[in-house]
Amino acid sequence: MWDAIVIGSGIGGLAAASALAKRGQKVLVLEQHSVAGGLTQTFSRQGWTFATGLHYLSGVGPEPGAAGQLGRLLHWLSDGALQFADCGNPYDIVRLPGFEFGIEHPEAAYRQALHMRFPAEHAAIEHWFDEMGAARRAAFSLFALHALPGWAAWGLRLLRGQDVAHFSQRTLAQALAGVHDPQLRAVLGARWGDYGAPPESAPLLEHALVTGAYNDGAYFPVGGPARFAQALVPVIEAAGGAVRLGAEVRRIVTEGGHVAGVEFECGGERRREVTRHVVSAMGVANTVACLGPDDAPAWQQTVKSLRPGLAHIALYLGFEGDIAAAGASAANVWLFESDDIGRVWREPADEDAPGLFVSFPSLKDPACSGGPTAELVALCDAQAFAPWLNRTAGERPEDYLALKAWVEERLLAQFKRHFPRLAPLIRFHELSTPVTQQRYVRTPDGATYGLEMSPERLASPGLSLRTPLLGLLLAGQDVSGAGVQAACMSGVMAAAVLQPALLRQLGQ
Repeated sequence: MWDAIVIGSGIGGLAAASALAKRGQKVLVLEQHSVAGGLTQTFSRQGWTFATGLHYLSGVGPEPGAAGQLGRLLHWLSDGALQFADCGNPYDIVRLPGFEFGIEHPEAAYRQALHMRFPAEHAAIEHWFDEMGAARRAAFSLFALHALPGWAAWGLRLLRGQDVAHFSQRTLAQALAGVHDPQLRAVLGARWGDYGAPPESAPLLEHALVTGAYNDGAYFPVGGPARFAQALVPVIEAAGGAVRLGAEVRRIVTEGGHVAGVEFECGGERRREVTRHVVSAMGVANTVACLGPDDAPAWQQTVKSLRPGLAHIALYLGFEGDIAAAGASAANVWLFESDDIGRVWREPADEDAPGLFVSFPSLKDPACSGGPTAELVALCDAQAFAPWLNRTAGERPEDYLALKAWVEERLLAQFKRHFPRLAPLIRFHELSTPVTQQRYVRTPDGATYGLEMSPERLASPGLSLRTPLLGLLLAGQDVSGAGVQAACMSGVMAAAVLQPALLRQLGQ
């Protein structure tokens, strides 16, 4: 009998399992893929190594307080095995036709640069940063509401509920409407891709939380994102736990409203492991799909009413030569084809991506031993790939392959137009689609960040660490919001429900 079973080996699941292991708990991690790590996993092609989901993260710098909280926590969880490299300054670059702006940290430097570039918008800039600060405070309260037991959440809701509701329902587009200059609006709103909701629907609370997290700098794991699994799996195993790959969870077993175990398929065999505690980090939709119809049906219905978010198409590029000399850097580039930064790519076969996120991970990682690389991400509507979603693993019809090849060539040509000096150095390219995402990490409709980031999601009572089923906890992005930092913290918080002494570690 395991002290706990964790479903999913993304950063939320690994953080939960390793935190419990540090408390002497024997934990089994079940992962459906052949590689641990979820969206922190990497893959290699012909000497080039690519990251699937992590392009930068925050909270791991040397500063005291919240600015370095995640780094201190990961140092403890991994026994010092994880290190992070600074992505430099600016860490993000917004590029529009005929316009470019580098976003620097700390916030004071960013604010000053905006004032210098847009002197006529002084009042709007000051109002923007005031509102961002208030929205971030509301975001911290919201996360606490998801983590606290019912009685404590009730009290916090009385104190902060009005602010949380205001900034959850106020959209990014509404906040940007008070900014006259279209280029300034673009800079302030450009990074909505970091959580996957366009300005017209994005809660201002989430925009403030995610973009504000980089006010103390952006970082990249030394050795690449795969280092998370490489560092945390041995901690789990050292405490008597195990990480079982290729394990397809079919059912979360309950008895009398309490978790009793997990049934899964592995190596062609149906198996069952016994436990009284399950932390599900495989996404809330996948979680309820593994429950019986009589297991907390009202809660299941609440969760099922939430929609998946936007998907994405990614292009992976391998180069030969000095890409830094050709204009690449450790900074991410947010490219837009117009000032309309909120357009979503809906017809990938017939139009260029209206916006691209471009990252050069080989320049961020001082320990990179492979060839130079770039990763392009374009958020899109999964509807274009609907005929091929939810099919049997490995099934790739000819019409899908033809569409994929066409989109790949189109996206490659778009990159070459924007980076003409890098174009001659390209030696390899490969495309992934929402079908790829769904195949490897099992997100509904290949959604990049799981559930749609919307006011309905933020207000949902179904997305707390604790579920109505005793012994079943949730972790990952669906609970905490987008990004590695939020998902990791949700995993540790879920572990702290089972081992309250972990709360002391969170305060370090």
